[in-house]
Amino acid sequence: MLETLLPILIFAALALAVVGAWRRIRLWRQGRPAEVDLLRGLAAMPRRYLVDLHHVVGRDKVMSNTHVATAGGFVAAAVLMILVHGLGLANPVLGGLLLAASATMFVGSLFVAKRRRNPPARLSRGPWMRLPKSLMAFSLSVFLITLPTVGVLPQDAGSWVLALILSAVLVWGLGEMVFGMTWGGPMKHAFAGALHLAFHRRPERFGGGRSTGLMALNLDDSGAKLGVETPSDFTWNQLLGFDACVQCGRCEAVCPAFAAGQPLNPKKLIQDMVVGLAGGSDAAYAGSPYPGKPVGEHHGSPHGPIVAREGKALVDAETLWSCTTCRACVEECPMMIEHVDAIVDMRRFLTLEHGNTPNKGAEVLDNLIATDNPGGFDPGSRLHWAADLNLPLMADVKQADVLLWLGDGAFDMRNQRTLRALVKVLRAAEVEFAVLGVEERDSGDVARRLGDEATFQSLARRNIATLAKYRFQRIVTCDPHSFHVLGNEYGELGGVYEVRHHSTYIAELFEAGRLHFAPWKGGSVTYHDPCYLGRYNGEYEAPRNVLKALGIQVAEMERSGFRSRCCGGGGGAPITDIPGERRIPDMRMNDVKQTGAELVAVGCPQCTAMLEGVVDATAEVRDIAELVADALVARPAAAAVDAAANKTTAEEVT
Repeated sequence: MLETLLPILIFAALALAVVGAWRRIRLWRQGRPAEVDLLRGLAAMPRRYLVDLHHVVGRDKVMSNTHVATAGGFVAAAVLMILVHGLGLANPVLGGLLLAASATMFVGSLFVAKRRRNPPARLSRGPWMRLPKSLMAFSLSVFLITLPTVGVLPQDAGSWVLALILSAVLVWGLGEMVFGMTWGGPMKHAFAGALHLAFHRRPERFGGGRSTGLMALNLDDSGAKLGVETPSDFTWNQLLGFDACVQCGRCEAVCPAFAAGQPLNPKKLIQDMVVGLAGGSDAAYAGSPYPGKPVGEHHGSPHGPIVAREGKALVDAETLWSCTTCRACVEECPMMIEHVDAIVDMRRFLTLEHGNTPNKGAEVLDNLIATDNPGGFDPGSRLHWAADLNLPLMADVKQADVLLWLGDGAFDMRNQRTLRALVKVLRAAEVEFAVLGVEERDSGDVARRLGDEATFQSLARRNIATLAKYRFQRIVTCDPHSFHVLGNEYGELGGVYEVRHHSTYIAELFEAGRLHFAPWKGGSVTYHDPCYLGRYNGEYEAPRNVLKALGIQVAEMERSGFRSRCCGGGGGAPITDIPGERRIPDMRMNDVKQTGAELVAVGCPQCTAMLEGVVDATAEVRDIAELVADALVARPAAAAVDAAANKTTAEEVT
């Protein structure tokens, strides 16, 4: 009886899966066109799934091994099941392999069941709670019906009752594992996820690459919508990426806004986009809600607004404005979904089409348009803090080894101390540098993150035109946001530069023997990784190398490196100022407190401002440039004698 039923069940499930796949593909194709290399993407998919994806999944060794056993066992068992039981290619070798694959899958499902007995808060529940049973049903039924194939049981073993029971269990497993992949259910991520990896909008992320710059809008297309208003305004492969979400909640666990009780949960945001993709409400969502917002009040459709001007739609505007764009969610996502791209795309529509930027957002954007800086300061006062430093101007010297980009910290009294310290360091190392002075404009970072692509591109193009007038080897800045924008986002507009963060450049100067320090005599020190230096640009070691050169042993915070907690200063968050239950910088300074450090070293003017704004902080906040400037000593006599001879070689190294 089983021999008759199995091919029918298997191919019926496959047929239904194909119908469901076509239905799902039609949903994705509602999105805007996107240029992808279909054949190359499909060819690269196995490596991306088995290697690149597991680079992220492997951070949790237990779940990584569980996923390998469960997913790998399923893929092997499914293929072999079609051959052995569907096409009748039964032999002891294939049967033995099928037994091994289904047994491996069953072992993996046991670990899934253990995880689901007391799941962490970040995991979605609802349909996901039945997943272990479905995995077991599929693997166990396949194992049992294969035993006669390898001769462990006779071909006619069991009665028709047992055959019916096994068939029923197999139908359950097939329904979840095959049919459910394309029609919806916990396993949907396996089908959508594989295609998402093949047609990812940032393929350069695979193979160890890094891609973090926002993609420019074509502002010359008068008929194009500016930003994303409806789910169908996303590109089709963005919609595919949303459908790939496994609802593991890793993004939720690291999101600073969610931890602060602001109305943002990146996992639910992605699930809301999936709701909009097919149409409906969020009532079936079974994970953590947006803090302070009940589930079931939001609804949408592929061509309906994501954010309503009145009433409820898929998402409330304050959810989008809560994001600090720190990319912690993107860094942790095991399916490599681009949450920040989606959020900025939606912000662009609110800002450019509706002028709907909350709190001080509109004022800051008006200031950028009128004065080229977000604070609305007189552009002519950009160098007032350096009146006694006699800084060389590019307009006078025309060329220099280093163009020192001041950033808008030049208008901030606290950051002026950092800039003065950096100038002292550069002069101690005898670096040939110059500044733009009043010719420098805001890099456009905050305008772009607030969704004002037009103002960003205006600032960027004028800065690019100014920089084109001069010759320099590299740009150095103490602002990671300017560092990122100049190095990673100006290129699309024609401005390609070699850009260094000041910590990286100081580390290079020290390695070249151009800086010498007195031994550290202060207290214990921890280091805060800025998001736009670390997660955006992968620079974690240079600041620590500088601190090590100073003789400082860094007391690392629990959340450091690529898992560093955001200070709350990015993405225009201090400007939009969405209220929560607590402040993000307060949480970060509590991380500092737990190390027992007396001083927290930073490398970003926004991080400095946010952390110094914490009331009753237990640690002093100092920029790395300040620590280096305080530790400078004259070069040893021997080094001074050889300085002229070594200068050319040292410059080649840097």
